[in-house]
Amino acid sequence: MAPIKILIADDHPVIRTAISSVIGREPNMEVVGEAVNGHSAVKLYRECHPDITLMDINMPIMDGLEAIRTIRAEDPKARVIVLTNFDTDEDVKQGLSAGALGYLLKDSSPEELLETIRSVYAGEKYVPKHLLEKITANKSIPNLSPREIGVLRLMMRGKSNRAIGLELGITESTVKSHVKNILIKMGVNDRTQAVTQALQRGILSLDK
Repeated sequence: MAPIKILIADDHPVIRTAISSVIGREPNMEVVGEAVNGHSAVKLYRECHPDITLMDINMPIMDGLEAIRTIRAEDPKARVIVLTNFDTDEDVKQGLSAGALGYLLKDSSPEELLETIRSVYAGEKYVPKHLLEKITANKSIPNLSPREIGVLRLMMRGKSNRAIGLELGITESTVKSHVKNILIKMGVNDRTQAVTQALQRGILSLDK
């Protein structure tokens, strides 16, 4: 039986080495590539055709979510597992919405990592029970679009509507429309409340 071919995408070499070491001890698994950002992950996916891709979310040049969407657009059968430090409801929701079939935290045990790989390879979805419980328990997370989250992130940085428009390449009136939708969806009255609630709910993070 051919081994499960695995691509690792993470910008931290220590993490890649640790994951590769765990996988390397399994006779029925092999690492076929290591990517340092989302862009190289997409490139290596095209070259290596892995059975499983382990994808970090927060990476330079192209983040993991965009890389997942790109890979899945080209190969709808791609099996991707998010492997990250971020465990908020919004992070999990975005990872699964992008097309990931599994979501695992980096502090998970080697045994759980290997079991997740086997489960997703078999066509199953896997999200740790405690993360599923968090998502189920919190139904108040607003359904913001990726663009609205991008606008919200720039709002957090104190950018004006005009500055946001320039950075995102959209008109100021379009920004105003996005801001209005954000306030309505979040049930708040102003930008400060929106940013505060976004941080509290895990939609935004100060270290992202």
